[in-house]
Amino acid sequence: MPADLSVVTETLPKSQVGMTIEVPADLVDATYERVLNRLASRAKIEGFRPGRAPRQLIEARIGPAALREEVVETIVPEVLQQAMRDSSIDPIDNPDVEVLELERGRPARLKATITVMPQVTLGDVSKLTPQETPAVEVTDQMVERRLEEVREPLAEVTPVERELRTGDLAVIDVEVEADGQVVESESRKAMEGELKEGVLLPELLAALPGTFVDEQREVTVKFPDDYSEPKLAGKEGTIRLTVRGVKEKVLPELTDELAKQLSGGKQETVEAFREAVRNDLEEAAKAVSRMAREQAVVKALVDTSQVELPDALVEKELATQLESMERSLGRQGLRLERYFDYLGKTVPQWAAEERPDAEARLKVDLVLDEFAKREGISPSDEEVEKYIEEQAVKDEDLSGRIPEVKKSATARRYFESRLRRLKVLDRLAELATAPNPI
Repeated sequence: MPADLSVVTETLPKSQVGMTIEVPADLVDATYERVLNRLASRAKIEGFRPGRAPRQLIEARIGPAALREEVVETIVPEVLQQAMRDSSIDPIDNPDVEVLELERGRPARLKATITVMPQVTLGDVSKLTPQETPAVEVTDQMVERRLEEVREPLAEVTPVERELRTGDLAVIDVEVEADGQVVESESRKAMEGELKEGVLLPELLAALPGTFVDEQREVTVKFPDDYSEPKLAGKEGTIRLTVRGVKEKVLPELTDELAKQLSGGKQETVEAFREAVRNDLEEAAKAVSRMAREQAVVKALVDTSQVELPDALVEKELATQLESMERSLGRQGLRLERYFDYLGKTVPQWAAEERPDAEARLKVDLVLDEFAKREGISPSDEEVEKYIEEQAVKDEDLSGRIPEVKKSATARRYFESRLRRLKVLDRLAELATAPNPI
């Protein structure tokens, strides 16, 4: 539908563009004729064969209002697409269009409000002053704890007749109650739990030591909002524990022979094994420090950059998050509506709570994407393929599907995006640590 449209654009708040479009009268008339022809070919009027009824009769039967509505539905999408194409405008959702004027024999006037990707004004990278992140020091205590952890699978577990102590295995009956009702899905009989940080809830770790067989303890726990059991998510519950048995774990002595076994033959002595463990912990600590540094640099850049997020983009992010949640719940046999019923909230309430986090994620993505464009960071096809191969070494599911992944456009875009982000982080860290020119 080539036509000489008259288009006036204006920049609106919230990353929107306003367009006032004037459509030539001859195009309006041509669209009326096209619509009438289409309607005439389908019209069934008594006394006339299909498509043979007089145009005036068809138009009278349809009525001016209905005919105009048909013309609006036909001409608006075509005109709007051409106007956006001519003005190089790429919308991120369906434009809001108002028909100001549309009559036969006269130019039509439309007004459209279009949401586009927001403009990002980057902060000055050379002046970034990210908050310093302290280095993680590997202590002798951390090394010894790690040496205990690697020996854990070889520990002997023996029933004992004494009170529970930290590090023991407790055999316990568990009953969970919330809102005056026992939650059967969370209650257990003769469950084994190790009295160890990260294994049991802190409230249980505080209550169980010193307990003898057949003694009972009761603790009150505030369950997180995202807890897997909807009946407990975000609620305060009572956990009743009855000790049914106490088992002691005894670690094997760390000898040269055991050190060789645990290291797969790489270290021959306890001292060599201990030093290798320390090196591994130091490398992990460096990785943690590097990640914290990257996060600090990204935060500093985002905080000094300007971007006005359109509501449509935030709504799309929330919709994607909701769809992901629905799929995850579906795999657990739960319906999204039922899940929100358990939480005692509606989807709009959830969206209002999640909105700040969604906006923060979008701002980070947009700022880093703009930085990548400014720096010309775009992985080559060869780099993407090499990155896929590197990731396959770490992922058994991926390792057997490398040719398939390389051919998949969706998979390549995913890995390309991940690699671009890594390159962006490296470049940001490089610029943030480089000395300022004098």
